[in-house]
Amino acid sequence: MKVAIIGAGWAGLSAAVSAAQAGHQPTVFEASRQLGGRARALNATLPNGDTATLDNGQHIMIGAYTETLRLMQQVGVNPVDALLRLPLALKFADGNGLELPNWPPPFNAIAGIARAQGWCLPDKASLLRTALGWRLRGFACDEQATVAQVCRHLTPCVMQELIEPLCVSALNIPAERASGRVFLRVMRDSLFGGRGSSDLLLPRVDLTTLFPQAAARWVESQGGEVRLGVRVDRVQSTGNHPGWTLVAAQTSETFDAVVVAVSPSSAAALLSESLQAAAASLADQFTVWLQTANTLCHEAITTVYAWGLNAALPRPLLALRSTDQRDAQSAPAQFVFDRAQLGGPAGLLAFVVSASTGEREELQAQVMAQAKNQLGLTLQAVQTIVEKRATFACTPGLRRPPMAIAPGLLAAGDYVDGPYPATLEGAVRSGLAAVCAL
Repeated sequence: MKVAIIGAGWAGLSAAVSAAQAGHQPTVFEASRQLGGRARALNATLPNGDTATLDNGQHIMIGAYTETLRLMQQVGVNPVDALLRLPLALKFADGNGLELPNWPPPFNAIAGIARAQGWCLPDKASLLRTALGWRLRGFACDEQATVAQVCRHLTPCVMQELIEPLCVSALNIPAERASGRVFLRVMRDSLFGGRGSSDLLLPRVDLTTLFPQAAARWVESQGGEVRLGVRVDRVQSTGNHPGWTLVAAQTSETFDAVVVAVSPSSAAALLSESLQAAAASLADQFTVWLQTANTLCHEAITTVYAWGLNAALPRPLLALRSTDQRDAQSAPAQFVFDRAQLGGPAGLLAFVVSASTGEREELQAQVMAQAKNQLGLTLQAVQTIVEKRATFACTPGLRRPPMAIAPGLLAAGDYVDGPYPATLEGAVRSGLAAVCAL
């Protein structure tokens, strides 16, 4: 089939690779002139005058991202070279926190909990007891339960130093608002999955190079097309189901099927425009999908890049505390990455603020103070990137838009109905599922 894919992010390019592999003829339409969507590279200049390649958001991958790793290899990216693999560690600058040994599960989790620094015996016992209960119940809970509720028997120390950082980084909202069911699914597939599933995979290359660029080249090598700088204005049924016509900039082209792999707001805008000329039955299907998509609430993620002469961390990734003991100022960042240990320039650090609120300048000032108080570093801000609609809020009982919009018209993206929160793996799996549904 001739398959149109709207969007050259991770979901769209995963769909394009899968379509080409299945013998279809994919054509990718991307409104911008850059691949990668919300996980892409950008350029910056450091305070010392050196140029640096940054990302529009610092991502953490884990060993349980099986489909992402498989597709990377398929398009010619070697994960061993492109990713730094480390056993899961949520360690703070003072050395406290959890670190798992490189052992098979569940022995790695048990040993890591037993050895956790800064945790007293009741802290460790509460986590072991709670984790055992999760496992005995098959990592299931009531659909309306929050993460705070499924973790209610944990001590405040374990909540503050383990659960809350994990929850806000994976589900993008605090534990008292986040879906307990989705959180337990993430815990099952990562901490209690197969060997290596909980490992941290930190990109050694920029996010465009990590997958999108190689995927686009591979698709073109298989006879597909990737068209940058082409915005699709609307989609129209040809009347010969499941045929569709894409209308873009005074031109149109007909395809057998279409995968809409853009953000939920962009997908809603496209369908709203297409709704105007749609037949009644099709308009009803568009409307139902739009009603669900428009109920999604979005969360911002801020990445603050900062530089300091001789600034370095003891490990590539450190967790940060949400409160500073030295003053009452807000400490918004949950993690900090040493980009020098990931192939970047010396002295460059990336601070990640998930579920961020406030203005750019205010967040940047708070993070600079947090670096001083918790890391003892005086840094200069390089660039602060606020993705205001970076993810959807993964709340209890959330109803997400379905993959099927209409016959031959499918949606793909990390927000589409599926088992995972807004992650790269969720986006990749969504793209693959859309092609399987063709």
